[in-house]
Amino acid sequence: MSNRDEKGDLVVAQLRAASKTFTTNADTVVALDAVDFDLDSGQVACVYGASGSGKTTMLSVLAGIETLDSGTVSVDGEDFTGSSEAKRADLRLHRVGVVFQTNNLLPEFTALENVLLPLLVRGHRRHIAAMEARQALAAVGIEQLADRLPAQMSGGQRQRVGIARALAGEQRLLLADEPTGALDSENSKALFELLRHRATTDGTAIVIATHDPIAQDYADAVFHMVDGKVATR
Repeated sequence: MSNRDEKGDLVVAQLRAASKTFTTNADTVVALDAVDFDLDSGQVACVYGASGSGKTTMLSVLAGIETLDSGTVSVDGEDFTGSSEAKRADLRLHRVGVVFQTNNLLPEFTALENVLLPLLVRGHRRHIAAMEARQALAAVGIEQLADRLPAQMSGGQRQRVGIARALAGEQRLLLADEPTGALDSENSKALFELLRHRATTDGTAIVIATHDPIAQDYADAVFHMVDGKVATR
């Protein structure tokens, strides 16, 4: 079922009155406080905020990693509020690409294999998946590292493998959590240019949680999070 805004554009990511609270032995933290958020196909949004403001939780909810206490969440026109873990995992596999703060690479597999494996799980034929994986590595400038294991790469190179893995395929939504944390300014700019190009050419909706001021130069919308609340700035 499609979900379109008043302009007729497809809303790829949507939160309505989304709330999430974490309770520890010492405290209760409101990570999301009745958040409303919309992102259309082909748009790039940057979300700024101090550590602990709720940025990562917001991305985790959109990815189906975390569930809401109240409110709703939908991706690509499908409301998956309260869905099973299996359904949320299927959403991540087929429709959402995630760039984690930690690259989450499988240490026993090469860079190429780390990018290739999710494509095979999605049902791509191996030779097509290998071609797409190599193209994704080339897009982030590390095609020459295809046969290296994560332990043989620098932190910035591992981060770019994680980005390539998220870019490979035809996801409708791409979520990037501090994607330039391990990159220098030149590679950070190249990454934001790549994400902007992906949104413009493929219609991918992209959310970037970041502290990097360069990101806003490539965004259609800029948001600021404070204590679990989101405001446009």
